Amino acid sequence: MKTIYLECKMGAAGDMLTAALLGLVENASAVVEELNSFGIPGVTYVLENMNKCGIQGNHIKVLINGSEEKHSDEYEEEHIHDNHHHHHEHHDHEHEHKHSHEHRTLYEIEDIIENLNVSKEVKSDIREVYELLAEAESSVHGVAADQIHFHEVGNLDAIADITAVCYLMHVLDPDRVVVSPINVGSGTVKCAHGILPVPAPATALLLQDIPSYESDTIESELTTPTGAALIKYFADSFGSQPLMTVRKIGYGMGKKEFPQANALRALIGKTNEENEQVIELSCNVDDMTAEEIGYATETLLGDGALEVYTVSADMKKNRPGTVIHCICKVEDRDKFVYGLFLHTTTLGIRENICNRYVLSREISKIDTPYGEVRIKKASGFNVNRQKLEYDDLAGIANRTGKSLLDLKNELGTMH
Repeated sequence: MKTIYLECKMGAAGDMLTAALLGLVENASAVVEELNSFGIPGVTYVLENMNKCGIQGNHIKVLINGSEEKHSDEYEEEHIHDNHHHHHEHHDHEHEHKHSHEHRTLYEIEDIIENLNVSKEVKSDIREVYELLAEAESSVHGVAADQIHFHEVGNLDAIADITAVCYLMHVLDPDRVVVSPINVGSGTVKCAHGILPVPAPATALLLQDIPSYESDTIESELTTPTGAALIKYFADSFGSQPLMTVRKIGYGMGKKEFPQANALRALIGKTNEENEQVIELSCNVDDMTAEEIGYATETLLGDGALEVYTVSADMKKNRPGTVIHCICKVEDRDKFVYGLFLHTTTLGIRENICNRYVLSREISKIDTPYGEVRIKKASGFNVNRQKLEYDDLAGIANRTGKSLLDLKNELGTMH
């Protein structure tokens, strides 16, 4: 399975994502030429080498009519106007000229997207990313999406970043995109509306349900709304790097200087289709009855846990107790943390993130003198296994009086 892993230890911004992904293609210069043929008004992409803390990587510069408007990895905030404010701006020619590349409605952005010289699939991705941004800003500001006048994320360089990332994902065509927990930075940031905490409200909203954390050492905005929207759209899962055979590594550099290398690292390679990350939640209890523990495990399994099991343990004060283990998918963590607290008496839950390796499984059927019997087959990792379904054998044993062992021996040669 072709997998891209994005390591966002220094956050995520549109230009850094673009530069990192350019490090994964076979001919970055040729791809940049393709980006320059898309027809974004006045936009030219320039690929540069940049060194951060001794690491060589890519930096993508977006020129607007030959000059750089701003740093793409700086804060991006939408600006909301009511109709009266917008009317006055229309007649203030100096102000209108100054912000000619800064305020665009969703409809104006859609017009730019529609006229791009790219496939309809890439256009669709670009639209979806902007819809995520519009929904976030609509929620944050309490204004309908069609009334939002995009500020920095309506800039042509932001449009260029989104277009570039969407196109590069199309070129690389991964089967799976995995993203690390995202560093949002810390402190405050200036925007069109004033001074806001990091992460900015739109970024925070876009990062809901996505693992993220505040930096203990860097007081700066590391993740922008555009970066968050692109991650939210393209990520299939979140966590540490999966077991993968890495083919290529790309470094996307931001312009800001920090003691730590300001880089987003992208890796592309092959992962085994039977490899996945799971969460193992566990807790200790010493005051639950057997019936209560049985109900808890059955309920957790019924809610979709991958596995639930218990282990007897000697607890404090010489009490016999039980360790309850619940294994679940990464995206189901919150549901089963809640479930363990709800259905057990524990006061604390431990978490481990594990790589899980499974054999591919399928079920087939054979005809026997006793009727149809299912066979479970498993394969992978140079292993092939199969066995008769226990429930089917148990049913035949009950009807015929034969033992399970005799039936296994008798029917085992039929498959």
